[in-house]
Amino acid sequence: MIRIEISLFLKNAPGELAQLTELLSEADINIDAITIQDASAYVQSLFEARGKSLKRLASSASYSSMSRDSAQFALIRLVVDKPEKAMDLLNEKDYLFDSKEVVAIKITNSPGELTKITRKFGEEQININYVYGSVTDSAGKCLFVFCPEDVKSAACFFQDGC
Repeated sequence: MIRIEISLFLKNAPGELAQLTELLSEADINIDAITIQDASAYVQSLFEARGKSLKRLASSASYSSMSRDSAQFALIRLVVDKPEKAMDLLNEKDYLFDSKEVVAIKITNSPGELTKITRKFGEEQININYVYGSVTDSAGKCLFVFCPEDVKSAACFFQDGC
């Protein structure tokens, strides 16, 4: 199923995540999935990719400065039950964010279930940029969020009638 993922940077400081989750909770917005990453690791991976495939566009000192500054922030990606309402609220509260379509799939929590899904992506030549998910007890369902390069094609393989 295609869902909207909201990405934003928060200060890497105690209480910032609580403030965001409280804001959403008070607006009756449920977080279905979330991942948090130190932004310095994110920026470092961009630098490494750039060094391997693109010309350097800034001095070494500029890269070092950006890396230090990014450690002050965390990259938050979340999927909520009311994305439009959440984005309106984030705009109202002056959060800087971006949104994109992702594929969210509920799977059984048992060995090999994730393999079936990722194998299908591979068979269809759909690259996965990143994935995050949840776990439950063995009787429950897990929600995994995939960010493939071709969201619409990827979602089609997991829905009837495509």
